Amino acid sequence: YLKISKLALAFAIIHSKPPGKSCKEYTEHLAKTLSKQDFGWKSKVEALEAEVLRLRQELLLNKICPRFCLENGKPNTSAETLLDQECINPMSYSSQLEDSGCDVSNDYAFDSLGIASDFHQSEHNVDTSKHWLERVPPVSLCCISKEESLAAPVQFLQHLLEIKKLSEGGILQADFTELENDSFTVCDSVSRLLDGLIVFYNSPKLPVSNFVTEAVCVLISLITDTKLSNHVLKKCFKKLEEFKKNLIQIILRNSSINRFQALHAVSHTLVLLGRNNILRSALISLLLSEVRQFAEQLLQDHQIQAMYDVTKYENIFPLYMILEQLLQKETEESNVSSSDYDGEEKIKFLKNLDQIILHLSDEFPLFSLYLWRVSVLLNSAQIQ
Repeated sequence: YLKISKLALAFAIIHSKPPGKSCKEYTEHLAKTLSKQDFGWKSKVEALEAEVLRLRQELLLNKICPRFCLENGKPNTSAETLLDQECINPMSYSSQLEDSGCDVSNDYAFDSLGIASDFHQSEHNVDTSKHWLERVPPVSLCCISKEESLAAPVQFLQHLLEIKKLSEGGILQADFTELENDSFTVCDSVSRLLDGLIVFYNSPKLPVSNFVTEAVCVLISLITDTKLSNHVLKKCFKKLEEFKKNLIQIILRNSSINRFQALHAVSHTLVLLGRNNILRSALISLLLSEVRQFAEQLLQDHQIQAMYDVTKYENIFPLYMILEQLLQKETEESNVSSSDYDGEEKIKFLKNLDQIILHLSDEFPLFSLYLWRVSVLLNSAQIQ
């Protein structure tokens, strides 16, 4: 049947082709026309799906707290002014886009991400919803193209956090059991937020705008909130694991010249995710696996005097920095110091570590030093 259908289609194309065009040219023209129609339908479907999700978000918020929409209906002037300025002139720090990305003399580019110059922050600097909801009002949909996919989920999740904050203060009465009845809306909103962040981090616009920074902080506030995180982690755990894997690969694969600010932004997001006890163990295991595999490959290349991936070698150091922070955090929390990462990945990492350090220390002293530092942190957690 398939052969007959293909033959019939071929005859139809031959008989209907206009004069002056070959069958191949006419077939390619028809294929392009059909693909454009398919793309148009896909765009319409995506727009309708986004609208349906927006309506579901409004309905869920109304079910949780009917008074919230009425009391928060007035636009925030300061918020509109801030976002209008960012849309017109998304940060007037164009000089940061022209250099190699290595110069950190302009502290604003890093401060906007909440990243201290020594990469070690105190716990209160990444605190949850209270700090961000008081500082940043709900987001308008006035965003640049890469951020449009973030606007709706950020606004919805931010409203959830605000309702919870107001309900805890006794200002509003809220029924969060509705989250169980409509878990799809929350899960889909988180998934769209994660997908939007991946799109941005794959080709970031530097310096990172306040909007993207806010989107990350809303995500972190959500998964660190004791009441809301249960709903999110239960329904979106696999999506969050996939998100962490994608961020790690973005760090390792990035080969652009101006990549170091972008790598700091991704690294900071992973560190914040790792502050959650549930997500930290799996993230440590992922990082240990990537570092171990690269160390083994580097040793093999060194022994046979083969070329190694210089870009990946440079990009492995942000993973070391993330590992150190998460392992230090794990060591500080003595009640969870013997968590899942004490298992298979830790054993694999420590198995031939001394031999790897011994053979690489002369040629790659900095790399070997970081390997040793990670091993010390792993062992110190176990000793404690």
